[in-house]
Parts: sequence; C-alpha cells; structure tokens
Amino acid sequence: MQATPLSVSDLNNPGVSWGAVLAGAAAAAALSFILLILGVGLGLSSVSPWSFNATAIGVSTIAWLAFMQLAASGIGGYMAGRLRVKWSSIHTDEVHFRDTAHGLLAWAVATLITVAVLAGGTRAVLSGAIDAGSGVAAAVSPAAAAGAGAAGAKAGEGSDANPLDYFSDMLLRAAPAAGAGETGGTVTEQRVETGRIFATSLSTGSLAADDRAYLGQVVASRTGLTQAEAEARVDAVYARAAKAAADAKARAQQAADTVRKAGAHTALWMFVALLLGAFVASLAATFGGRQRDHERVLRHVTI
Repeated sequence: MQATPLSVSDLNNPGVSWGAVLAGAAAAAALSFILLILGVGLGLSSVSPWSFNATAIGVSTIAWLAFMQLAASGIGGYMAGRLRVKWSSIHTDEVHFRDTAHGLLAWAVATLITVAVLAGGTRAVLSGAIDAGSGVAAAVSPAAAAGAGAAGAKAGEGSDANPLDYFSDMLLRAAPAAGAGETGGTVTEQRVETGRIFATSLSTGSLAADDRAYLGQVVASRTGLTQAEAEARVDAVYARAAKAAADAKARAQQAADTVRKAGAHTALWMFVALLLGAFVASLAATFGGRQRDHERVLRHVTI
C-alpha cells in the first residue's frame, strides 16, 4: 500500500499541541482541587475526632482519591484530545500515539499543578480544621495531660524549665523540719521539686535511693507518718506514676503504628490510583481526538 505523502502544513505543525495539553491539565487540576475540598468537607462532617479510626479513614481516603483521579484525569485527557490540532495526512497509528501522548502529558502537568496547589493553597484553606484536629489530639492524649501538669508546675515556679534544676535542687536540699510546708510558698516549692524528681526518675527508669529518702522526709514532715511509712507511700505513688507513663507510651506507640499502617496502605493505593489516572487520561484523549476528527470529516462531507 502506498503511503500518503506529507503536506507542507504537516511538516510545519508540531507533534504536540501544548495549548490543548495545558487546557486539559488546568481543567483536571481544578477539578481535583474541587473534589479534594469536597472530600475533606464530607470527611470532617461525618467523622468525629473523638472516635478516631485510622483504618476507616484510610479506606475512605483511598476510595475518594481513586474517584478524584478517574474523574479529573478523564476530563483533562478528553479536553486535551478534543482541543488538539488536526493532523491531516498522518497515519492512523501515529494519530493514536499522539492522542495518547497528549492525554499522558495533560495528566502529568495536572498532577504537578495539583501537588503545587496542595503544598500551598490547601494548607491555607484547611488551616482551621487542621489546627482544630491537632488541638483535639493534644487534649485527649495522656502524655499531653502529663505535660499540662508539668507546665502548671513550671508556671507556679515562675521560671522557664531548665534540665539542671533537678541537680540544683539536689545540691541545695535540706532536711525538712516537722510541720514544714504549712505556708503556701513552701508547699508550692515542695510540689515543684517533687515533680522534677519524679520526672527525672521516670526518664531514667528508676527512683534513686537518696531521692527516695528525701521524698520520704518531705512526706513525713507534711503528714506525720514515720520515715518508713512515708518511703512506702513514695514507692507506691512512684509505681503508679511509672505504670501510668508506661501505659501512655504503649498507647501512643500503638496509635502511631496504626497510623503508620494506614498511611502506608494509602500511599500504595494512591500509587495505583495515579497509574490508573494516567491510563484513563490517555484513553480519554484518544476518544476525544477521534470525536474531533470525526466531527471534522462530517462537516466536510456536509459542505
């Protein structure tokens, strides 16, 4: 079969219609952003922050991201194929390849635009919701409760936290006299110092013998217990504090692991959704290009 010779216009026309590609990419990026805002709004209205479930959120996020890719990529690819320049006297296989390339380029440009928008605009639009969610997470966290208590002690102390405060207290310790701590200032100082001793001991994993003896003296001077009874109370309270800290750490690790798994699954399925979006954009571009060429042929025949 004899090949159709190329005309001068075909040689001068570029193989890529960047106007059509950018138009399709702009449409796809805008639709992606609109669907993203809609998805976030629906998610925040249907999911309570007090009943957080990373698995459910991961599944719904994956489904919505896949829908976003299908809808936005399809529209962008179709527009890129429908708006591209007519290639006359070009073999059908070459036209099919160029249409596919136009759809792929439109998807790629739209993806880059969407990423750039998400890096800036989405944070500005959703900053209130994100900050509210962060506040809720901090409010319900056991570790945050402990941090709030420590912050209160620091505020009562009237100075910023210093890692050396514990050692300064150790250096300046004096055996408390009987009945000490009846004044408000002394009580505050003892509470702050006790909090620092417990915080340091929990971080190291054990209560030092001299710290135990000193706390026993403080408790005995305030409660009238014997030294042995006071130290037994110190041991009991420290054991409860250590257990609470260990439980809080275990819950935090479990929550972090759940979120990690949900994030990993979301990333993997997002990769699949992006590949599917590239395929749909390329397919829609070939469909749009064929419709454009068909409409032009019908127009010529009618004339």
